[in-house]
Amino acid sequence: MKTLRDVRIGDTVKVVKLHGEGAVRRRIMDMGITKGVEVYVRKVAPLGDPVEVTVRGYELSIRKEDAQMIEIE
Repeated sequence: MKTLRDVRIGDTVKVVKLHGEGAVRRRIMDMGITKGVEVYVRKVAPLGDPVEVTVRGYELSIRKEDAQMIEIE
């Protein structure tokens, strides 16, 4: 299983599935990350946390723990 945490800078990937439950999953979906959406990885902080992505036309910073819950292809 490949997750958003594993993607390199400059890659565009497609979300396959969201893992996690309850409030965490709802928060990720509220940020616009849903099944089938394309995500472009713009930057990664020096220590790897957070990851800055472009999704649905806007920039979003996401924590490593949350990125680990997003399965991509």
